[in-house]
Amino acid sequence: MEKKITLKDIADILEISTSTVSRALQNNPRISEQVRNQVLKTAYDLNYFTNKFPDSVLPKKINAIGVIVPEIKYHLYAMAISGIEKIAEAHNMHIIICQSNESYEREKKLTEELVNMGVSGLIVSLAGETKQFDHFLGLQEKNIPLVLFNRQCDEVAADKVVIDNFKAAHDATEHLLSIGCKRIAYIGGPEILQISNTRLLGYKQALKDANIAIDEKQIEFCNFTKESNLSASRKLLYSPNPPDGIIAFSDQIAIAAMVAAKERGLKIPVDLAIIGFNNEPVNELLEPSLTSIDQPAFQMGQESARLIFERINNLSIDFSHKILKSQLVIRNSTNRNKFNFNLSKDK
Repeated sequence: MEKKITLKDIADILEISTSTVSRALQNNPRISEQVRNQVLKTAYDLNYFTNKFPDSVLPKKINAIGVIVPEIKYHLYAMAISGIEKIAEAHNMHIIICQSNESYEREKKLTEELVNMGVSGLIVSLAGETKQFDHFLGLQEKNIPLVLFNRQCDEVAADKVVIDNFKAAHDATEHLLSIGCKRIAYIGGPEILQISNTRLLGYKQALKDANIAIDEKQIEFCNFTKESNLSASRKLLYSPNPPDGIIAFSDQIAIAAMVAAKERGLKIPVDLAIIGFNNEPVNELLEPSLTSIDQPAFQMGQESARLIFERINNLSIDFSHKILKSQLVIRNSTNRNKFNFNLSKDK
């Protein structure tokens, strides 16, 4: 009979106390991240979680897929959920929709609750606060399929559905350069969010390709709240050397930049051109209308659902990493040619 792994076994290997191991597994803030990661790795290597949760005590699977998104109000997630639901319905499966509100603790709790309910799989877009992934690492041992979409992380082995965020940000930066912008800023989401940093890399590479020096003072981050979005935008626009172009991580951040620009008395797009991400429906109604990266959200949801059902049917297949195409939708917030033409026409 296979020996049951205990906390003491992990403690002996790492030469630390059993109480330290226990606190590390409970995410106690008294334990350093380095020690915590060592404990988690050792626990998984020893199959501690598999022994702790044998098949006999796992909840019976229910006819449902759990879906966790940061906020349902975002157009991208509403459309992705519709795509997931369409595929789930074709498989006679229900979906349980939850929102993390960008909170790591809530995301972790929702994951545990959905697993305890017995969902057949999880489809997740990471919360903005999430930088630890232990709540996902044990799912594979429990034979619970996981698909990460839109926001991903390299730390978790799972099926993933994303766009090419590097290329999207690179293309957006090139567009601003093509209309004459010289000082292009980037406003990202939380620095811990991989997708935000991937877009930052695309932005930086486009500047390098154009032989433009990267100015770290033109890079700001925010945490998705209205106050944080405005603060990051104002910091850039009220600086001694304000940008003449901004790439924002999301349309919400781009709209905050538009508000700050109007406060500053800047004309969009003549003084400041702005690009967002997600292509929210409201973008066409703004004055000026907002240029944005359109992501195939409905398709993203469909692909995520297809992958989850493939994984349910065969847990041993290789993980998939699907990269979908995005598109730059040009509107008046970057259309300087149209604005200049109208000025000439008025004279």
